[in-house]
Amino acid sequence: MVSTRTLACVAGLISVVVWRKGYYGQGDFGTDCATLKGGPDLKYCEDAVFWDHLDAQGKLLSHALVISCDANRKNWNTVMGPLNNPDPLGSLWLYVPDEKEKKGKAITNPSNLKRVELRGYPAGHDFHPLGVEIYPSYAGNKSNVYVVNHARARTVIEQFTLNPSSPTVANYVRTLVSPYFHSANALALTSPDSFYVTNDHFFTRRAPYIGHILPILESLLAFPLAFVSHVTLTPPASSAPPIAAHKFSALFIPFANGIAVSHDGTQVALASTTLGEVFFYERDPKTNDLTRLIERVPVPFTPDNIRYTHDGSALIVAGHPHFPTLAAVAKGKAEVAPSWIMSINTSVNEKSQPNDDFDRNAPISAKGKVPPVAGREVTTLFQSDGSGFSSSSTGLKDPVTGALYITGLYAEDGVIVCRSSK
Repeated sequence: MVSTRTLACVAGLISVVVWRKGYYGQGDFGTDCATLKGGPDLKYCEDAVFWDHLDAQGKLLSHALVISCDANRKNWNTVMGPLNNPDPLGSLWLYVPDEKEKKGKAITNPSNLKRVELRGYPAGHDFHPLGVEIYPSYAGNKSNVYVVNHARARTVIEQFTLNPSSPTVANYVRTLVSPYFHSANALALTSPDSFYVTNDHFFTRRAPYIGHILPILESLLAFPLAFVSHVTLTPPASSAPPIAAHKFSALFIPFANGIAVSHDGTQVALASTTLGEVFFYERDPKTNDLTRLIERVPVPFTPDNIRYTHDGSALIVAGHPHFPTLAAVAKGKAEVAPSWIMSINTSVNEKSQPNDDFDRNAPISAKGKVPPVAGREVTTLFQSDGSGFSSSSTGLKDPVTGALYITGLYAEDGVIVCRSSK
């Protein structure tokens, strides 16, 4: 059914409410937020993930941010269109937070931001990155990196390795091809060699004749045709097919988008973009089965990517509060689209009652736009009318500095970082 929370109610939100240029819930947007500067290719960044460097016992030693961007997105976007020119390649970036960022307001050090070289990547092979995931490095060993690639012929998943000894060089391993990746969007790792992958649509824009109609109808009418799979790989050196096992984890989801595994491995969160909801599933860590849908938590926007905080206390949800404006940006008919980042607590008291007075401090509160859920605290971390930061697609919190990193699907600045100076 059509979602009244997002595609109807939210559709008129921007026109009747005056948004701020920027709101940062833990500080002052004007003084505590700064964009990363990396040149003309560091823009239209869809996803980001922390690359944790751990000791042999699993203690966090350091970390970096891996970012996926595609400066050509307005010419090639297999989800929103258009499909004009797939030739210019997208990029991966590595940002290492500065030691100075541990205290005081957000400081971005341009020298700590580097474009990642895709070493060994096949010549003539497209690269239009969307979701990105990386396994932690233990005691200095190399990490597997997986990137959803919306290439011209089909959507695939690229596998690389990153080594802490040469962190700006991603060594190409292989391209994973499967009919179960036909509309792959986001990834969540369950081991170095296995992951969940969302497929956001059944009908895609690649389809001849119907590709400019049916995917739009699937989104607008919230047809439950998307799905989540779990994939296990064979070792790269093996002569066996790369995909050792595949199974469907969740079926009949309207626009399955961001996905994340809780740090204790017992839950999986999944964003349904057209429903404006986050689904929480119970997970069996031994089998990777999603055994039960625990709860559906509504948010006042169309959610995109989601990330658990390192301590597991919250899920960070990024999204688009006015999807028609986002579509206009994709078509070149608008310059910016608004942003909204929220957190959802993960520790739930089943005996608690719904709190009707929630999200009180935000300029535009979620209160009144979505119903409260018993035991869940839904809190705005960041908002912008788009002029401060456009089209938020991922939000994640730095476990060391407390900084909030945000990527923007069509943000000219690519990434913004906010941290309280208090």
